Amino acid sequence: MAVIGMREVCWGFGDPPLLEKVTFQIAKGERVCLLGRNGVGKSTLLKLLAGEFLPDSGDVWRQQGATVAVLEQDVPTGFDGTIFDVVAEGLGPKGKALAEHNRICIQLETVNTPELVKRRDELQNTLNSGGGWELLRQVESVLSRTRLDPEKKFADLSAGMKRRTLFARALAGQPDILLLDEPTNHFDIDSIIWMEIFILRNVTTLLFITHDRAFLKKIANRIMELDRGSLVSYNSSYEIYLKRREAALETEESQNRVFDKKLSNEETWIRQGIKARRTRNEGRVRALKKMRTAFRARRKQSGSVRMQVQEAERTGKLVIEAKNISFQHGATPIILDFATVIMRGDKVGIIGPNGVGKTTLLRILLKEISPHDGCVRHGTHLQVAYFDQLRAQLDTLKTVQENLSEGNDFIIFNGQKRHVISYLQDFLFSPERCRTPVHVLSG
Repeated sequence: MAVIGMREVCWGFGDPPLLEKVTFQIAKGERVCLLGRNGVGKSTLLKLLAGEFLPDSGDVWRQQGATVAVLEQDVPTGFDGTIFDVVAEGLGPKGKALAEHNRICIQLETVNTPELVKRRDELQNTLNSGGGWELLRQVESVLSRTRLDPEKKFADLSAGMKRRTLFARALAGQPDILLLDEPTNHFDIDSIIWMEIFILRNVTTLLFITHDRAFLKKIANRIMELDRGSLVSYNSSYEIYLKRREAALETEESQNRVFDKKLSNEETWIRQGIKARRTRNEGRVRALKKMRTAFRARRKQSGSVRMQVQEAERTGKLVIEAKNISFQHGATPIILDFATVIMRGDKVGIIGPNGVGKTTLLRILLKEISPHDGCVRHGTHLQVAYFDQLRAQLDTLKTVQENLSEGNDFIIFNGQKRHVISYLQDFLFSPERCRTPVHVLSG
């Protein structure tokens, strides 16, 4: 039986729309992967299913009584409190009451005031009257299964552990279908393997977006592809999907070539001399007009990125040298007596479980934060490009162009003056998208 689906859904700004007459349904037990290039509307489709906004036309429907939970692509800001609080507050008003009750009980261990006692009793009555204690068992169960410490502060977690907490928050309500947008973002290898096993054992029905091919092959038993506004479903493995998709693209290209050749011949005919135009077939003229309209409406497939990187000013042989680096968070040691030398041409990977201090080490090596012991030395003429996992360097309210050049039309790239839009087109940014605020863009 189908749990959720869409019927002739259209959504999007301008013409053509981002989603155009999308129809599908997901049955209980299906683990569906939604594929497509960045910006085609995958996250938008998930938000429509979750009811975050309404389609321009068509219907989004779900089985009566079915519940939906969402894990979004990015770690949102604004969450506060412990892991327990974040997970519990995802369960609605009763969950918020449970989280507040938990905070007050912890406070009463050290500070006992009449106001706190009164508020605790009020919350207990609320939880007693509406099955709130059953929610407590749900929260404790999901925290145990996801291996999370309920007392840890959410703000102090690494990006990967925050992501795991939000995954637990989505699971806590025991949804009938789970919507996951890039679930492995920020996860280390062990966490990805853990999530694969957890989903296969505990999650019955889900729709997920991922660019992780190994995760896709492990989890999905059906694939849907969103391309140029249309949705195509493949009830097959990833390998068979690739073959069928390639065959479909070849067929499309062949049909387009035949169409284009016919259109070219008809355009030649319509431009013949006066005598020919007097005797021309009006039905043929009408057919030509329809062909022109169809050609203009054709949505072409996005191309591939072609990047040409010019060599910057040569640095010295030494890039970074670290001597006896130590760093601790509170009383917890993060890095102890670490030393390394990175030379020009080295390609270094830093691996380790979420929360062990990989990002902290990187920021110390870049001199963004200072170690408690030891020192870091940079080589001469060092130019650093840093792409952090939470994209803190971007002002999401500014456009792509403004983030790159602070409003100027030109930038200096590797010693050469280039127009910003020309440079961004190397990364498949259209002029319109260059002037789009960052928070509107997909990943």
